[in-house]
Amino acid sequence: MMLSRTTQRSTSLLLRPSCTLKTDITSSPQQEQHQRRTIVGLVHAIDKRVYRWAKGVLPPISKTENIALGCGTIGFDRDIFSGSPSLQHLIDTYQPSLTPEERSFLTNQVTTLCTLLNDHDVVTNKDFSKEAWDYMRDEKFFGMKIPKEWGGLGFSTEAVSQVLAKLATQCFDANATVAVPNSLGPGELLVRYGTEEQKEYFLPRLANGTLIPCFGLTGPHSGSDATSLIGSDCVVTKHPETGELGVVASFKKRYITLAPVAGVVGLGLNLSDPETGELGVVASFKKRYITLAPVAGVGEEGFTVALLERGHEGLRMGPRHIPLSAAFMNGTVEGEDVWIPMTSILGGQERCGFGWNMFVECLAEGRGVSLPAGSIGAARSVVAGVGAYSRVRKQFRVPIAEFGGIQEAMAKAGSDGLITIAGGDVMNAIVDNHEAPMVISSVMKQNCTERGRRIVECGMDIAAGSAICRGDKNYMGNAYMSLPIAITVEGANIMTRSFQIIGQGLTRCHPHMADLMKALQLPPSEEKHAVKIFVKQFHKIVGHGVTNFFGSVTKGVGSTFSTATRSKTAYKNGDDLLAYHEKQLLRLSNNFALTADLCFTLGGRLKFEELLMGRLADALGAIYLGYATLHHYHRRRGIEGLEALTEHAMLRLEREAQEALYAASENFPGPLGPVASTVMKMGCFPLGGLTRPYSDPNDTLTKEVSRLLTTPSEIRDMFQEGIYSAPDGTIHQMTDLINALPICVEADKVATSLRREKREPTAEETNLIAKADALRDALIQVDVFEHATAEEAQPGYVRPALQGTEERFANLDRTVFREAA
Repeated sequence: MMLSRTTQRSTSLLLRPSCTLKTDITSSPQQEQHQRRTIVGLVHAIDKRVYRWAKGVLPPISKTENIALGCGTIGFDRDIFSGSPSLQHLIDTYQPSLTPEERSFLTNQVTTLCTLLNDHDVVTNKDFSKEAWDYMRDEKFFGMKIPKEWGGLGFSTEAVSQVLAKLATQCFDANATVAVPNSLGPGELLVRYGTEEQKEYFLPRLANGTLIPCFGLTGPHSGSDATSLIGSDCVVTKHPETGELGVVASFKKRYITLAPVAGVVGLGLNLSDPETGELGVVASFKKRYITLAPVAGVGEEGFTVALLERGHEGLRMGPRHIPLSAAFMNGTVEGEDVWIPMTSILGGQERCGFGWNMFVECLAEGRGVSLPAGSIGAARSVVAGVGAYSRVRKQFRVPIAEFGGIQEAMAKAGSDGLITIAGGDVMNAIVDNHEAPMVISSVMKQNCTERGRRIVECGMDIAAGSAICRGDKNYMGNAYMSLPIAITVEGANIMTRSFQIIGQGLTRCHPHMADLMKALQLPPSEEKHAVKIFVKQFHKIVGHGVTNFFGSVTKGVGSTFSTATRSKTAYKNGDDLLAYHEKQLLRLSNNFALTADLCFTLGGRLKFEELLMGRLADALGAIYLGYATLHHYHRRRGIEGLEALTEHAMLRLEREAQEALYAASENFPGPLGPVASTVMKMGCFPLGGLTRPYSDPNDTLTKEVSRLLTTPSEIRDMFQEGIYSAPDGTIHQMTDLINALPICVEADKVATSLRREKREPTAEETNLIAKADALRDALIQVDVFEHATAEEAQPGYVRPALQGTEERFANLDRTVFREAA
């Protein structure tokens, strides 16, 4: 059929919109590609803006900070920051152990050295006897970590820790003296970084004690920021007479342990070349050295370690500090315009500027091993000595161990002691596994020295008057005055807690932060590549946060239920003990990891939010030490009473972590603080107070732990494994208390039985009670001195106050009351 033109025109008009609509709906491939490019371009533009914003917020990382971030190792600390630590991995990977040779050294040489040391005499004389110094040298106490091929003992970190802890049970000054050469003393640095010539000369002399070492780092203006090296400048130059390449240095060091008696010092210097900023060009220095032609440049500017022997021209060592009442050698190292040949730079010229790497990687032992060892020794002393004293000492005819206040202090000291010992065992095994964990070592230093102080404070409170009167009978007073020194040195605890642990942990241990920070530090010419890395890592951080958020919610609800329904005696089953507390630690790790992710809302401002970082450091420390305590229980399982002590310790650690995280959520800082706080509370405590289920140990458990620590038990035997016990026939207060404990406990049982049965004692019972009473009378005595100073000992000496009394009576008619009457 033929259509009219009008019809065709109408049909054509009707079809046109349809054709046009079809064209609009179905875009051409070119248009789709254009749309994709537009969207991708928009995303890239947003990514670039976010990248530039983040780059502007984050302060630039200095060369020193960048080196520090690359030093040391990460391991279990990274697992905690990831929110997924594994107790089984910890158990399978780290097993502290001693060789037969190391055990023999602890039993024989360490015991002999302790016998040579009278703690009161050492503190009074402010030095050891020559016999003690010679014995330490002859038996290679200063060369325990030096390999056998260089004449040292080649001991493990676990062995060194146990040696230091045992020395601390007899004399804290011996602990400090032996610790330095086996941690930061330049011996280990020489083993790792020294030239062959330096090794051949120094290591045998350090091993046999010919040279006592020290390490000069801290200056008057450095404080806990020792590596700032303020006032320790040196420049590269050539000697004006010989033309030998070297440096000229001026330095003023203080707080240097062993400096007054050291034969060699490892000196931390800030090396620079003011002419070119590069090594290899000789610089002028105070007009004494003239600028010469360039030499073959090797090495870099920055932190450099020099080895100087006592007697080096211009070097001054000898003056002493006296840290509180301590006797260990500590003093200054100074020099002006001291010429140091390049051969005296540790590792030679190629190691110039490498000091940060040396220092940080070796610092793990000083901070994470040596200092906590003192707290371990203190813990063993308090449990062994004060635990026995609390049964020996009676008030109101009852052993003070039966008083609630004593039980509370004793249980705290015992559980803190277990925590410290457990943390030390894992840390030692980590270092022996050829790791250098900077974050965990900082946690150990700050947390264990603080717990050590608390342990001794508990012991001092219990022992009371007998703990404050100095003399041979006082086995705690010097430790009480020494622990604040441990808290101060190698980075004061207040700085370590509120800045270093989390500041370094977030950048070093967070699974995605390091790569993100590297991207932000790339130059503008590499922005395109940097943005790609930044976006990838940023998305990972967000995903990490989301994962930990939901993990925190589910585990938080589950932990609340399991805690609420758990029997108070469930800990007596070892398997249940491990399973329950591992779940709580995993929940807390999720909470911590989520909080760490939220810290990114602060950007570069985080380093100034020290209150937040301090709380997170508390949480991290409690979580790490919680895993270490479970690791210890798994290894030592079978000791009667260990379940109760472990339960007490774990409950306290879980509460510590919970309260630290809650305080952080209540006070989250920054412009986005309210948002971060809300997210943190929703994730960590989804049901509010109901999902904060952890509380301190109940009184029944506290009394049980105290009983185990104050009566003969396998738990007491565990603590006594590492203490010094004097030979038979020797008067030694701690040894005598330990030996008297079973006698006094048995006598008390007999006395109770006699009262209950209302009968007279047998001859044997009478003798037992009399023996216990005699021991009690002897062991509660304190030292008395005819004179307290050398001046008082002089013939004819009269105390000034008595001189005044005589002068006033000389003007009176009557000088005796009876005469007045």
